[in-house]
Amino acid sequence: MRKLTYFIAASVDGFMADPDGDGDFFNDYLDPEYLGYLTTEYPETLPTHAHEMFGVDISTARRFDAVVMGRGTYDPALKAGVTSPYAHLKQYVATRSIAVTPDPAVELISGDVAARVRELKARDGLGIYLCGGADLAAQLVEEIDEFVIKTYPVLTGSGMPLTRAGFARRDLELTGVRTFGGGQVVTTYARGR
Repeated sequence: MRKLTYFIAASVDGFMADPDGDGDFFNDYLDPEYLGYLTTEYPETLPTHAHEMFGVDISTARRFDAVVMGRGTYDPALKAGVTSPYAHLKQYVATRSIAVTPDPAVELISGDVAARVRELKARDGLGIYLCGGADLAAQLVEEIDEFVIKTYPVLTGSGMPLTRAGFARRDLELTGVRTFGGGQVVTTYARGR
């Protein structure tokens, strides 16, 4: 069974973006040590257009061969004229507002996204990268097998939370912690019992 991994950036106080959904401020913390880790350990999570810029060889996928993203995550690429932002992965966009896919490489999910993700997890292949955002993570919170939270040394005070799922205790098992000189911490959790 394939694993759904929520790989997400966060401030120390648990926000993935400002109140308008912009998380570009996290780019201020991409120092060489940390960027080297991301491009080596999680190269598939970089959009295709960034591979050459960062010297990423994506010829062999390490962890993921598919990405699921929400409409809000997909929109910045569309606005920039990029209809297939993760061309190196099978792409799925959960949306109720786009009726026809803007690119044949992108499959739209307009119905029960959790049911569709369960179908994808049952297929053969590598893991599935959950790219965001908060509403989609809330819909899929019971399907997420692994949480990889990249915490950056910044407090934001408010913003978009990691998920908009309602309160419910969901136990997780800590499976890894990696710290970096720039203050970044990558914490990995598996779904608890």
